[in-house]
Amino acid sequence: MGKLVTSATVRRRRETAAGRQGMDDEGPLRRCLVTGAVRPKKDLLRFVVGPGGEVVPDPECRLPGRGFWLSPGRDMVNTACAKGLFARAARKPVTVDADLGERVERILARRCLNIIGLARRAGQVAAGFDRVEAWLRTKPAGVLLAAADGAAGGRAKVRALATGVPVLDLFSGAELGGALGRQESVHVVLAPGRLADSLLLEAGRLTGFRRGNPVDRADS
Repeated sequence: MGKLVTSATVRRRRETAAGRQGMDDEGPLRRCLVTGAVRPKKDLLRFVVGPGGEVVPDPECRLPGRGFWLSPGRDMVNTACAKGLFARAARKPVTVDADLGERVERILARRCLNIIGLARRAGQVAAGFDRVEAWLRTKPAGVLLAAADGAAGGRAKVRALATGVPVLDLFSGAELGGALGRQESVHVVLAPGRLADSLLLEAGRLTGFRRGNPVDRADS
């Protein structure tokens, strides 16, 4: 009689095979140069060495060449630069800009704001206290954005209507306004779906460059 194979056994075998192949249920795995932690590559930042020997951020994972991966955070970038980890991994001298961490932050912030702009053009955004409040009372929300420099009272009122909705306060009112074609926006909501999911993914990587608690969930 054959050995009984339980669902737990199947799962363990799948996880073992995935680890050997550099994969898990969330996709390909990569190792952080600084921490040595193995994580899904979508949660890490990719860098490559350009033709001139310079280290280039590649958050879209599109540039040719061997990739070097870091956990997303300014301290991770600074540590990799200070310890010469890019050169060690590349096995050759490389050039690293002194402002690499700032460059990565700007790139990630721009990616987030571009997604918000795409959502606006797709009709998946409401902005302004009254419109956001009406949306939250009548329709599901994918992401709630609250300007980091907005009035605490207004932000609290909107959050109270967003039970269980991810809340981002990574951006200033001017940044949100720029993404939406206006001077300033303090309250913004995105519909559930691909764009909201993409924004949460990108914002999760930006968190380590803009300190605080930018990704939260409204509780009440």
